Amino acid sequence: MVVLSFQVVQFRPPPQHFPLHRPSKGNVIRCGIAEPSGVPAPLGQKTKYNDGFFAKAFMTLFARKMEKFAASAKVGTETKKKGWLDYDYESFVDVSKRVMEGRSRMQQQLVVREVLLSMLPPGAPAQFKKLFPPTKWAEEFNAALTVPFFQWLVGPSEVVEVEINGVKQQSGVHIKKCRYLENSGCVGMCVNMCKIPTQDFFTNEFGLPLTMIPNFEDMSCEMVYGQVPPPFEEDPVSKQPCYADICSIANPNSSVCPKLQA
Repeated sequence: MVVLSFQVVQFRPPPQHFPLHRPSKGNVIRCGIAEPSGVPAPLGQKTKYNDGFFAKAFMTLFARKMEKFAASAKVGTETKKKGWLDYDYESFVDVSKRVMEGRSRMQQQLVVREVLLSMLPPGAPAQFKKLFPPTKWAEEFNAALTVPFFQWLVGPSEVVEVEINGVKQQSGVHIKKCRYLENSGCVGMCVNMCKIPTQDFFTNEFGLPLTMIPNFEDMSCEMVYGQVPPPFEEDPVSKQPCYADICSIANPNSSVCPKLQA
């Protein structure tokens, strides 16, 4: 188990975020975790995973799509073109980092949007809006789908109860310890390559509001279907500093992650 050390960063969700009520631990999907406990490693340690065929297939699919936008690999690293199932999670994260190079915050988010759209058949967003208008049922259904289909990317998660406009519903997803954030150690990647483009894609392309609330203290995250995300400038993540001790591109002298400023 690889030990990580980093500064604890204070993060508190804004007042408009709704309370989350977690069900019993028995509902957590473990998603190939290789830890003896069957749950993510404690904070400060890197979780071991046993990725199966479908997980590696998703990693390969996304990495290959993103590779088109990525900067060239550094001199001395492996440059041989990877085949199907040759990608692992580390190489997927490496492609993500190279996509960030030389791009502004908005440009990074646009790349992710283009990659996501390239995964869908023509007209899919319009069909999604017809099938899943922003109703309680649609929000709960998508939360339930998130748990199995996002586990390769973010690790184990569970559906939780949230309150939307005074109505309690099962449209929240609690990610125990985000695998993407854990492996990248980068606040900018979390926000620009995952949180903002995913929120935007569901809210604007699919017409189903989604807010993602990362907790940079413990690397957990809450996804709330049915909650409209705040503007970036009003979101607490816009003021988040780097993980100075673990991020390879961190600027410890900056009060805010540089990748959130450009």
